[in-house]
Amino acid sequence: MESESPPILREEDVDNYLLSNADFLENWIKKHGTPELIYKIKNMDVMDKPQFRTVSRNSITSAMFKNYVDGMAWKGNRSLVTRDKLLAMNECEMFMELIRDIASELDVNVLCHKILRNVSVLTGSDRGSLFLVRGSKNNRYLVSKLFNVTENSTLEESLHSEDNEIKVPFGCGIAGHVARTKETINITEAYEDPRFNKSVDARTGFRTHSILCMPILNHESEVIGVAQIINKITGNHVFEYQDVEVFRKYLMFCGIGITNAQLFEMSVQEYKRNKLLLNLARGVFVEQQNLEKLIEKIMLDAQDLLQCERCSVYLVDDTLELKERKRIGHASSSYNKPQSMTPNVIQFTKVFDLYAKDGGIIRIQRANKLTESQNAEIARFVAFHEEHLCIANVEKDGRFGPGPFVDESGFVTRSMLCMPVYNSERKITAVTQLINKLNGTPFNESDANIIEAFSIFTGLGIHNCQMYENACRLMAKQTVALEVLSFHATAGQEETERLAKTDIPSGQELNLYSYDFNDLILSDDQTLQSVICMFKESGLVAKFRIPIDVICRWTLSVKKNYRPVAYHNWRHAFNVTQSMFTMLFTGNLLNMFTDLEVFAKLVACLCHDLDHRGTNNAFQTKVVSPLAMLYGTSTMEHHHFDHSIMILNSEGNNIFQSLEPDQYREAIKLLEFCILSTDLALYFRKRGEFKNIVDSGKTDFQNQDDRQLLTAMMMTACDVAAITKPWEVQREVAQLVANEFFEQGDVEKSQLGETPIAMMDRDKKDELPKMQVGFIDDICTPVYEMLVLVNEGLKPLQTGLTRNRQQWQELAELHIQGKTEEMRARLYASKTDNSLHSERSSNNKDVTAKRLKDSQNASTKRARTDKAARSKTCTLL
Repeated sequence: MESESPPILREEDVDNYLLSNADFLENWIKKHGTPELIYKIKNMDVMDKPQFRTVSRNSITSAMFKNYVDGMAWKGNRSLVTRDKLLAMNECEMFMELIRDIASELDVNVLCHKILRNVSVLTGSDRGSLFLVRGSKNNRYLVSKLFNVTENSTLEESLHSEDNEIKVPFGCGIAGHVARTKETINITEAYEDPRFNKSVDARTGFRTHSILCMPILNHESEVIGVAQIINKITGNHVFEYQDVEVFRKYLMFCGIGITNAQLFEMSVQEYKRNKLLLNLARGVFVEQQNLEKLIEKIMLDAQDLLQCERCSVYLVDDTLELKERKRIGHASSSYNKPQSMTPNVIQFTKVFDLYAKDGGIIRIQRANKLTESQNAEIARFVAFHEEHLCIANVEKDGRFGPGPFVDESGFVTRSMLCMPVYNSERKITAVTQLINKLNGTPFNESDANIIEAFSIFTGLGIHNCQMYENACRLMAKQTVALEVLSFHATAGQEETERLAKTDIPSGQELNLYSYDFNDLILSDDQTLQSVICMFKESGLVAKFRIPIDVICRWTLSVKKNYRPVAYHNWRHAFNVTQSMFTMLFTGNLLNMFTDLEVFAKLVACLCHDLDHRGTNNAFQTKVVSPLAMLYGTSTMEHHHFDHSIMILNSEGNNIFQSLEPDQYREAIKLLEFCILSTDLALYFRKRGEFKNIVDSGKTDFQNQDDRQLLTAMMMTACDVAAITKPWEVQREVAQLVANEFFEQGDVEKSQLGETPIAMMDRDKKDELPKMQVGFIDDICTPVYEMLVLVNEGLKPLQTGLTRNRQQWQELAELHIQGKTEEMRARLYASKTDNSLHSERSSNNKDVTAKRLKDSQNASTKRARTDKAARSKTCTLL
């Protein structure tokens, strides 16, 4: 017998093999590479060096992967080697061809069809079949994947789908026996073997004679499939030794190919699943405004993911659990269901149904239609026991009553996968129910794993959407509350009309142009009239076309929104506004500003302490109040500004309504700047910069930045202007300020356990004169000295300040000398009662002599009420 010539290896074959087995070349070089070869490789041009670590383990490209993902894998080049060429190949060439197929083909169906076709040609068999292993470890079976593959049959003709596949349990028939024992069976006459199932021939009309059946093993020698070839058509019609060897060698490679192809198929399925889950996650966080739309998207994705006839989502009514807890006296989160409870305690608020036949239309069922539903009973069971169910046959399961499981629409439930959906607190908020796979197979644990991951995103989506809807409801409640508060906090029509019809006295009659202006002799109605007078006589009402009813309503609303605290109340805001009016007109600063700037200044002065609570910024931060959490810096000032905007936005209160859009934006910007400038922390920061401007001799302030600095200093000067008033007025106002500070200090002592600063410590009230001197020297004197340098018309402010400092200094010295009683007598004596009474009488004012004292007493009572409220807040904090 002549020896066969060695096979000729082509460069193309070696190239393809190395592309598919990059590790082989790397390992070969490590074992057999000479120093010269390794030196050459190291010194090769970078582009020419073999990239061992970056070469893919298989030859599939990204385009091919996309085809597999998109289900277009069959559209590639699937040419088969012709019969004559295949028979002309020697063994080495045949296996090289097989290696190329395994390296380039990752579709298990195409690969196995090629192998079976080639085996049929090489062994002279009539046809072949391939069975793959399915099922769990304890319940494995074979399914026909390729059946009756002949030399001329196409893949489409031989391929069995889930609809027509043949199932063979392990141990049954010839193929089942091979799968169980891993033996090779070679039968010369099938009908003489009791293991052969003749019914297959009877069904197909084919006559089986000889059979060669072998197991297909993976690298761990586990059976992953069984292949068989039937009816040897050459020779004596019996499969011989060389046929068995060819079949065995091909199936060895077939096992490798099937394993690789299955792994690749799993990676493709995992890619699809991850892509779907990512899309779901994206949709969950995009669609958060409408629960029904979110669930509709979730159901469409779930139906697309598992290809089922029906998908349902049951929303659990969580209020029932709370009611049950209250009924039996459990309030903790570690609540365990009493043994007497049954799944019937679970109720659903709503059910969403999606049928595959409906083309994406969602049906919504109300809770009252679920009492007789068998599917709802299963959903209750899952929600109650907090476990998923995977039921292959609902009728045979028996736990939920006898069949048939048919609902009122005629839909028949055969198999089901039911999964609880949890929120972030591990509470069940919904139940997902998938019914009847489209291919007729039952749901398996792989489906359960997929839908479990799916349910995590579902739970997040439902939870976020419900949180959003709750937030919307809270915002709606807040809007309603604001509307109610706005109605009650804004002036009514009757009082607005009454003020509008009032004859407004002139500014001269009201003494509005005087630095010595005293509001203590005015009634509240006269303060309102004074505000209208200032806006009229400044020309702002006519200039900016402010309707009389609007400015009256706005003024009344602003007054209404000041709390009755001891000092930072309506009277203080009114005095600050009058001080600004006087500085502009009597102090000759009017020409330095535009009409819009004057308008914004007066509005800001009247609004600068709106809704003041009688406590400062430091206190708000200390108790972590809602205001402190809302605003980072200048807490109260930001709140005053926002409150101003709220009033402007209330119906009939917008005194800026006639401004052009650009003017309106500028007015709001100026309003904010002026109000924030009353924060003394900002005053200290800006004071040095303003001093530099004044020291430079500049007095025109045409530059906008310079004018803003001047505005900020004016706001501070007006805010503390009580320090410049006649001594009788200054002394009374100082007492109001001290009372308000002491109230805050009392809270800091009793509720916070802290020692307040001296000016807020009631125990140090006798040090008030000393503290007033310090306040004058540190804050007041610098600002008034600088303003006088800007315009001599402001000199009376400095004069009044100096006069009052002298009074406070004298009192402070009495305290230092131990003459405390004399100091108290001078500080608290009502020396001005007679003069005030006579002044009130001469002006025919309907104000009693006790108004100031009564106001102080009322303020003290209100401050105590506020103290109690703050006490509760501090206790909670």
